[in-house]
Amino acid sequence: MGSSLSVTLTGRYVTLTPLALADVPALVHAASGDRSTYGWSIVPDSVDQMEVIVRRQLADRDQRSAVPFVTRRSDTAEIIGMTRFLTLRWFFDREFPDAAEIGGTFVTAVAQRTPVNTEAKLLMMAHAFDVWGVRRLDLKTDERNERSRRAIERIGGHFEGVLRNWQAAQVEGEDDRTRNSAMYSIVLSEWPDVRARLEERLRA
Repeated sequence: MGSSLSVTLTGRYVTLTPLALADVPALVHAASGDRSTYGWSIVPDSVDQMEVIVRRQLADRDQRSAVPFVTRRSDTAEIIGMTRFLTLRWFFDREFPDAAEIGGTFVTAVAQRTPVNTEAKLLMMAHAFDVWGVRRLDLKTDERNERSRRAIERIGGHFEGVLRNWQAAQVEGEDDRTRNSAMYSIVLSEWPDVRARLEERLRA
């Protein structure tokens, strides 16, 4: 991957560092414990399964279609999850992508309902809009995942519709099924308001 896309994003609560194969054991540990909130996404809890996911994301990175991160506590550097930019798209002849998606996110159960995810989103969006200069960010989730949809809407994601049979289902027991994805976006002109919402949530 071009070095221009590799970055570490540091905040008060979390630091996002480039994903590496050596992170697999710590990611498995982060995925252990209470797994009740992982029902809508694939979050492996074995080394073998996690290694498959990480290798796949590193291959996407090498093809310049994704930028995967591990999520760490800023105070201890403990790995507590992962996230990534994916579906990078270039419209013009530029060094950086013009559009991308934020997704593939999970955080360990004890870090949920804390500032961790809010700050991670703020760090990634600020990098995408202010450094890369993207025109658009995508956020999508399973059409049935009301909790995720409300969370996207709270930060200012604009609902664009449901993409039918958009991708493989991410739910256990639905291995041979596809899912409908609810698609949201944030465009460049909306970024100042979205930034303000995220910053306000962190202050609260």
